[in-house]
This record gives sequence, structure tokens and C-alpha cells, in this order.
Amino acid sequence: MFQPESFVSLLAMSIPILAIVGGITLAIIRVIGQMRLAELARRERIIAIEHGVDPDKLPPLAAGAEEWYAAGDTRLRRAHGLMIGGLILLAVGISLGVLLAAVEPGHSHWVLGLLPFSVGLALIGSSAIVWPRKGKP
Repeated sequence: MFQPESFVSLLAMSIPILAIVGGITLAIIRVIGQMRLAELARRERIIAIEHGVDPDKLPPLAAGAEEWYAAGDTRLRRAHGLMIGGLILLAVGISLGVLLAAVEPGHSHWVLGLLPFSVGLALIGSSAIVWPRKGKP
């Protein structure tokens, strides 16, 4: 038998799942597209050189922000990754604590949100430690 409450709860659970899957899919498509464009630019350059064009007269390959970031400081990349993960876990911990406090106000189940919250704080602290400083190798 059809129950509207179960449909509403199923719909409410499917919206964030679809948003996450859609965001990940878009990111993958963007990265694949950027890689394809870089590959085509390199192929075009190779073909021009094969046809006798002087390599010194060719314009340099455009270095976008992604290429600079990929070839840049790995400590900076690591710090960014730790900070992003920490911020996500902070948000999950706060929202989980608020959700559990709202569902059962008489109980202290909201404390379960402290675990992801504290892991998020630890990751943000780690990113501060790993962050590259001026004058240090």
C-alpha cells in the first residue's frame, strides 16, 4: 500500500544523493575535457614541428591555473586537501549534531556529531602545519 510519508522521506533522502553524484560527475567530465584540450594542443604543436615550423617561433603552450597547480608546491596541494576535508567534516559534524538534537530533544544523541566535528578540526590543524611558509623549503 502506498504511504505518502515513506515517499516524502525517500524523496528527501534522494535529493542529497543525486546532488553529490551529479557534482562528482560534473567534476570528472570537466577534468577529462581539460585533459583532452591539453592533449590536442600538444598534438597540434607536434604536427606543426613535423611540417617544418621552427619550434622557437611557436607560441608556448598556455599554462592554465590547473597546470601550474599540478606542477607547483606539493605541500600547498596537501594543505588545500586537508583544509577542504576538514571543512567538510566540520559541516557534517555540526549538521549531524543539530539533526540528532532536533529528532530526539530529550536525549543526548547530538554528541555523535562531535566525532566528525573533532576530526574536521584535526584536519584543519594539520593543514595549518603543512601549509608552506615563506623562507622555508
